[in-house]
Amino acid sequence: MDEHRYTLLCDFYELTMCNGYFKTGLAKTITYFDVFYRKVPDGGGFAIAAGLDQVIDYIENLRFTAEDIEFLRSKEVFTQEYLDYLADFKFTGDVYAVPEGTPVFPNEPILTVRAPAVEAQILETFILLTINHQSLIATKANRIVRAAKGRAVIEFGARRAHGPSAAVLGARAAYLAGCVGTSCVLADKEFGVPSSGTMAHSWVQIFADEYEAFRSYCQMYPDNATLLVDTYNVLKSGVPNAIRAFKEVLLPQGITKCGIRLDSGDMAYLSRKARQMLDEAGLPQCKIVVSSSLDEHLINDLIAQGACIDAFGVGERLITAKSDPVFGGVYKLCAIEDEEGQVIPKIKLSENVTKINNPHFKKVYRLFENSSGKAVADQICLYDEVLDSSQPLEIFDPDETWKRKTISNFTAKELLIPIFKAGKKVYQSPSIQEIKAYCLQQIDLLWDEVKRFENPHNYYVDLSQKLWDTKQDMIENRRQGNL
Repeated sequence: MDEHRYTLLCDFYELTMCNGYFKTGLAKTITYFDVFYRKVPDGGGFAIAAGLDQVIDYIENLRFTAEDIEFLRSKEVFTQEYLDYLADFKFTGDVYAVPEGTPVFPNEPILTVRAPAVEAQILETFILLTINHQSLIATKANRIVRAAKGRAVIEFGARRAHGPSAAVLGARAAYLAGCVGTSCVLADKEFGVPSSGTMAHSWVQIFADEYEAFRSYCQMYPDNATLLVDTYNVLKSGVPNAIRAFKEVLLPQGITKCGIRLDSGDMAYLSRKARQMLDEAGLPQCKIVVSSSLDEHLINDLIAQGACIDAFGVGERLITAKSDPVFGGVYKLCAIEDEEGQVIPKIKLSENVTKINNPHFKKVYRLFENSSGKAVADQICLYDEVLDSSQPLEIFDPDETWKRKTISNFTAKELLIPIFKAGKKVYQSPSIQEIKAYCLQQIDLLWDEVKRFENPHNYYVDLSQKLWDTKQDMIENRRQGNL
């Protein structure tokens, strides 16, 4: 996908602030910005980080064309010095991020940018919209995949997505989070997400009768025959005609792989009846696929009711994350460097305590219990701290500090890894299949209590003592007017 057309996909205030940095002599100040989110969508226990690959492509290709410069000049607010700088723009900073597919929790950095103020500021909008969107869809898709309890989930939402990019990148995010494929062909071409499909009701309607529609489809696509059986009447005509087509066209060729799809009605009842009819007709291998405004809660209910379903096609409620459609990731300044290269922490205060950010350049450790291999907590530390897993570690709730726990016999893994150093990409992007396998493996390292849909266990994300002290000192100094 052409990243050059996204150069001006930024908020206007980013450009005016950067112009101001030039006028005030701050343009070359080294800054640190964190990307993090504050609340898990749908009241879940965790989110899934996604979108890093598109951020990488954007940064590598970010250039201002002559046409871009002339447009900005026409706004009559930017200095010539600033426009000259943009004409030769190239990212020279560092980026650290968690790999795509990593389960992430509120208030911990997902991505950190260290760069001159102008460079870091210009990246804000694209980084946020990309991480926010794909992380939202990956998180929703994985909830749906987990609800399906091993049954296949196919992303069916392209026609209901919020625009072309949302359809394609949403399919990508859904796949890496556990869906087996998509209906979107462009997602297959661009990212290798397997595309597949059955038929629409129009296919059945255009033929003289339903059986003829099914027979013709089986003849043309004998190795991939899934028939939509609810155009007229599922149990009286749809399933019987599908059985007849399978027996007359497929079975004589020795083909037993086939399927039917339900797109309306009482899915639990219809699927059970259809399964009975298919089994009695000698078609036990025929799969039953259902679609129609599904989500994790409906899928949970269908399975609990004994529905005989082999796969789910999930569209609008996945691709739009309809139940909670805003991820809420933010991009906040957390530190700068002085002329000697010393890191100076910065903090944003608010009467809303949830909006007070964690200051300083930071690293994040995930702590795994050696006996079970499960993740038990994350700890956010200052960039120069090293966590010694050979010694017992006391962790504590950063808000309710009397809640403390000592852990031992654990392994610590640093989550943020270098992506760019001095403007050069130092990260080898994995394939989409590798990201998917990594994502599912990492989710398996979470306790089941964290993965509950309702009232999940609150996974611990703690601050190191040094970081907590730094934050409290800054809050107190600001309160006293010393900063």
